[in-house]
Amino acid sequence: MQQDILVNWSPQETRVAIVESGAVQELHVERTLERGIVGNVYLGKVARVLPGMQSAFIDIGLERAAFLHVADVWQKPVDGEPPRHGQPVPIEKQVFEGQSLMVQVIKDPIGTKGARLSTQVSIAGRLLVFLPQDDHIGISQKIPSDQREALRSRLVKLVGEPGGGFILRTNGEDASDAELAEDIAYLRKTWARIREASMKLPPGSILHQDLNLLQRVLRDLVCEGTQAIRIDSREQYGLLLGFGQEYMPAAAAKLQLYKGERPIFDLYNIDEEIAKALGRRVDLKSGGYLIVDQTEALTTIDVNTGGYVGSRNFDDTIFKTNLEAAHGIARQLRLRNLGGIIIVDFIDMQREDHREAVLGEFRKQLARDRVKTMAGNFSQLGLVEMTRKRTRESLAHLLCEPCEACQGKGTVRTARTVCYDILREILREARQFNPREYRVVASPKVVELFLDEESSHLAGLSDFIGKPISLQSETAMGQEQYDIVLL
Repeated sequence: MQQDILVNWSPQETRVAIVESGAVQELHVERTLERGIVGNVYLGKVARVLPGMQSAFIDIGLERAAFLHVADVWQKPVDGEPPRHGQPVPIEKQVFEGQSLMVQVIKDPIGTKGARLSTQVSIAGRLLVFLPQDDHIGISQKIPSDQREALRSRLVKLVGEPGGGFILRTNGEDASDAELAEDIAYLRKTWARIREASMKLPPGSILHQDLNLLQRVLRDLVCEGTQAIRIDSREQYGLLLGFGQEYMPAAAAKLQLYKGERPIFDLYNIDEEIAKALGRRVDLKSGGYLIVDQTEALTTIDVNTGGYVGSRNFDDTIFKTNLEAAHGIARQLRLRNLGGIIIVDFIDMQREDHREAVLGEFRKQLARDRVKTMAGNFSQLGLVEMTRKRTRESLAHLLCEPCEACQGKGTVRTARTVCYDILREILREARQFNPREYRVVASPKVVELFLDEESSHLAGLSDFIGKPISLQSETAMGQEQYDIVLL
């Protein structure tokens, strides 16, 4: 499948869209202020060693000193033997105050806590992870066991002379020898640059920063079908071209500077697609639609015929709607970056050949996804259960936050329900206190209901407790919010 990659850059945010057949299939967003430091390599200086905690504080040039625990201190193998897995060597015998130490961040700073560090450096590539302090050749545990030995043999031949270890990532399972060799060369060149910098720069300096989104476009998103990578910033185009020519010349050759008058994302209505990808309802061309609900545990997708009535018979209408939905669902999974357990409720089909055709088309569309997916058969309830590997935050989690009014529930109590809650609360307060008057401060819709349809109930409660009840409308309050003031 041929694709174009569009890059919209601004100082505060980088947005990348992958376009196939004129339609947006994937969106990637990275914000400057929210970018973490996990994966960065620093030349640190040991500030304090705490034997009682078996840890040390390391100054890496940030606002707060970072934290290194003894379990994260790499122990060099002795006489070719792997590090012992028993009691580690005490930290006070491995590091000392004032020592310069190459460290890598494995956990971002949180609140008042500094970053957590490790002295075992690992550098991630597109297909491999490089372990410069090891000579181990490993294969991801997620790759089937019957394929691991063959892949390990291939990798040993490509690595050649010892000089660091490599772990094959899951997405490198089907990679060619040329792709693996290119990744090995890139990782070794990156490590050589880190070592060179560690001998020149003072303690507290950053030696290696994990790739930003622009650079990851060349490393992770470019494939054989990529026709062009268009970027709308001249400055970033120059920087990315220099990076690509040094590390990934084949990908760099596809870079183009976009000089058009219209914003680059307007070419394919990408901002409009982003807005649609944040909604529950996705309209299909035929008139049918999908309802996408994302929860903590799983995501559910419901298929509906909507306004599509077909031209022949009811079974044919359902079949065509489900076929179109199979395309739409596969696209939405990529566009929204939905991961974990996903339940798809296709419209019930009576014919077995229709079910097989829809499931076959669905799996065909899922096969185009760069993220690993696995789909089962139709269950007894007519549902299709599938999984998609979580690689990053979903688009909704990245761009949205829970609604202050409904606290993420997606619904709020009706104004009438809130009115009755207020009446019960006033009665509760009247049994404990004896104020001169009760004043209800609530949203305009609740106050309006009290003045109209619920006025008799409010008056009846006022007579029952023997106290006046006044109303005050507050536009800043949500429908569920209210306050009862004792005067």
